[in-house]
Amino acid sequence: MEALMASAIGLLTAAGIYLVLRLRTFPVIVGLSLLTYAVNLFLFITGRLAVDMPPILRKGVESYTDPLPQALVLTAIVISFGMTAVAVMLALGAYLSAGDDDVCLPPDDSGAEGGA
Repeated sequence: MEALMASAIGLLTAAGIYLVLRLRTFPVIVGLSLLTYAVNLFLFITGRLAVDMPPILRKGVESYTDPLPQALVLTAIVISFGMTAVAVMLALGAYLSAGDDDVCLPPDDSGAEGGA
């Protein structure tokens, strides 16, 4: 199970980095989302993958799983949702003002044809 989770984290990270390096804003936003999913999975598996173990200590239960990674992941999901919403709004504003969703800077027109 650990090898499957490690492979999933590696695949999400590779796909996220690939998309972040694109020249359009939408793939960059999707790549950032994939990177946050990879970090969330990593945080989740740091608390050991345990089956049939409750996260809260009760009477009659001898062992339990650590609830801290679950709380960290829940907080990270909320933060990544807010970050994605802000990034989408910034990208939409940039697209509406420039008319293009290219991430690169526009070409410099100082050396345009005809010169000074």
